[in-house]
Amino acid sequence: MRVGITGHRGLGADVGRSVREMIVAAVRAYDAAELVGVSCIADGPDAWFAEAVVEHGGRLEVVVPAVGYRDALPGWHHAAFDALLGKASATHVTGMDESTPEAHMAGSEILVGLADELLAVWDGEPARGFGGTADVVAYAERHGTPVRILWPAGATR
Repeated sequence: MRVGITGHRGLGADVGRSVREMIVAAVRAYDAAELVGVSCIADGPDAWFAEAVVEHGGRLEVVVPAVGYRDALPGWHHAAFDALLGKASATHVTGMDESTPEAHMAGSEILVGLADELLAVWDGEPARGFGGTADVVAYAERHGTPVRILWPAGATR
């Protein structure tokens, strides 16, 4: 089972804690021997998912949207990004240089193309910018990839 992740970054502490628990529970429901997690390993849900996949014994594949992607992520996340990238059994790239919304969407399109199912940490609201979680969910739905929403009841961003 190849499972991808998309989701909101910058969640508050309480929402983030609940989301992380939901991600871990979702990952543990898969057979570790059959699980391939696909993530862009950004801070927040992407990294939490990747960590859960590795801890569960699944394989991790990483999509890097652009050459400058890592540098565009928060500095405090670089060590976790590097560690997860080092655990990846495969890395996929878009061929783009700058970490732009277009590159992020291109990376998400590759991710969806690699996945049998997409987990979406999504509040159900429209994207705040091109390539946001809502855009990725809509892309997956248009391409027939099943989407499972993970969002705590009553939570807001």
